[in-house]
Amino acid sequence: MNNDHKPGTAAVMSLIIPGVGQFYNGAFWRGIFWLIVTPGLWIGSGGLLGWICHVIAAVTAYNYAKRQLGDN
Repeated sequence: MNNDHKPGTAAVMSLIIPGVGQFYNGAFWRGIFWLIVTPGLWIGSGGLLGWICHVIAAVTAYNYAKRQLGDN
């Protein structure tokens, strides 16, 4: 796994499309989770929970990338 990923880049990617920041970090299954759950919550809640998921996906992508940098 490549540990050179920037946390800010991962966060922005997941803020734009939930799960993409996780893919960028090499966390495939985490990315799939956010890619499936977020649109479901957008539709199911009329948008409210979709925004919350967008933010959570971005924060988790950021934290995961930051942890990976610390493991170097």
